[in-house]
Amino acid sequence: MDVARRYAPVPDVLLVMPAGDGRVRPAMVIEYVDGVLLSGVLARGDLGRLEAGELGAEVGRAVARVAGATFDRRGFFVDGDLTVKEERPWSQQLVEVAEVCMAAVPDGRLDGETRRAWVMLCAAHATALEGIDGQTRLVHADINPKNILVSRVGGGWRVDALLDWEFSYSGCPYGDAANMARFGADYPAGFLDGFQAGFAEQQPADLPLVQNWTYVGRVLDMFALSDLLTRPLGHAVADQAADQVRRWVGNGVPDSV
Repeated sequence: MDVARRYAPVPDVLLVMPAGDGRVRPAMVIEYVDGVLLSGVLARGDLGRLEAGELGAEVGRAVARVAGATFDRRGFFVDGDLTVKEERPWSQQLVEVAEVCMAAVPDGRLDGETRRAWVMLCAAHATALEGIDGQTRLVHADINPKNILVSRVGGGWRVDALLDWEFSYSGCPYGDAANMARFGADYPAGFLDGFQAGFAEQQPADLPLVQNWTYVGRVLDMFALSDLLTRPLGHAVADQAADQVRRWVGNGVPDSV
């Protein structure tokens, strides 16, 4: 969060309390930020298409700025110094991750045929990640309307805070855009188009967008969708992910050509 706030609106970390003897849970205190959850704003149903697009663009620009932070390799952070544990290229891991996750999906969430079809779909699209395997930018990895605070400023909107950074890693920022788009059908008309336009507009100068970047992001999101499916039955977001997987299996990966 300290690194991210150099580039994007992120609350200051005031205190970190590590886990104790096994009975004490770790905790973190962050500064108070005034604002309302984006999820609440989008759920009200009173945004016109133009205003929803303007709000989406502002959110997209804020999320894109996160990628200003760079690291020396792709992978996940292993300590407080943000040392990155090197990973094999994502394009080489997608099928393996999908297979492991499908084996762990609770009975009743997806039938066996859909699970097998999902692994095959991942295999068919994994090569799309080869062009971004080498990117080493900060990725939030849980960008969704419940983790963003916004407020009105004059006649427009401002992003006040990006929250909940526990899943962040070094990789390709298109995964953040795809995370926001994952359940985009639930957003007001115009929001997602505005978000994608703002995200594209605010890309770091030294990281030009690859062709079909929205599609590449969707393929990256197949990691997260696969993992979500392993949550216990009754997990609302996992059930949404299962519906998404069934649509992709039936209709193909969105934004693909």
